[in-house]
Amino acid sequence: MITEEPSHYDHLEQMPVGELLQHINEEDALVAEAVNRALPQIEALVEAIEPRMRRGGRLFYIGAGTSGRLGVLDASELPPTFGVSPDWVIGIIAGGDKALRQAVEGAEDHAEQGWRDLLAYHPTADDTLLGVAASGTTPYVVEAIRQARENGLLTGCITSNPDTPLAQAAEHPIETIVGPEFVTGSSRMKSGTAQKMVLNMISTTLMIRLGRVQGNRMVNMQLTNNKLIDRGTRMLQDSLGLSYDEARQRLLEAGSVSSCLD
Repeated sequence: MITEEPSHYDHLEQMPVGELLQHINEEDALVAEAVNRALPQIEALVEAIEPRMRRGGRLFYIGAGTSGRLGVLDASELPPTFGVSPDWVIGIIAGGDKALRQAVEGAEDHAEQGWRDLLAYHPTADDTLLGVAASGTTPYVVEAIRQARENGLLTGCITSNPDTPLAQAAEHPIETIVGPEFVTGSSRMKSGTAQKMVLNMISTTLMIRLGRVQGNRMVNMQLTNNKLIDRGTRMLQDSLGLSYDEARQRLLEAGSVSSCLD
């Protein structure tokens, strides 16, 4: 597996700080290129997910370790950013919520548990399961994708190795081949960065396509702090030509920018 190949650098412990940082940055610069090569795969998946979500389907991310945490992170940011229900995009991680903060040893090796964890949400044929695993071999993820596909769900995956069991199991594999990690096998680095980029692209594009953005603005964001209230107020000032105080009052009465603009 490419993700397990030796780093292009050695004797890391002997390098000065500046050299370490420079080489990590050089490796990180390769990630965007790898994601760019995968754009057709990402596009095909998004276009397959969109009509299902328009019918009420949900998007699930499933992963273990870093991959699982990144899925949970992306899913958890969508309600405050786009004002959607937290049960529309859902992150599932091997080992449960405890695994968000500390490793749950062996959880990724339980092949049947991933599908069991998904069954708790009563999946339907309009739902999508996206498996995230840098290696493309994680049993927890591979078996969940395989069983989801057998049961009529749309399936996709993000992996950093070509032609993996995970890619073979999914209808829409996304392969971001970033090369060996700076620290050999540490897929929290380039592979994790690629995963976050792709997850951001998928969820943001879907939210735009599903009407959660107007122009280039998050008009459905939740007004959960002063910064967001100020941002929404300035949006209304620009759109409606109101004074700051008038726009703020309207926003607080309506509850969202989009409600004021309807």
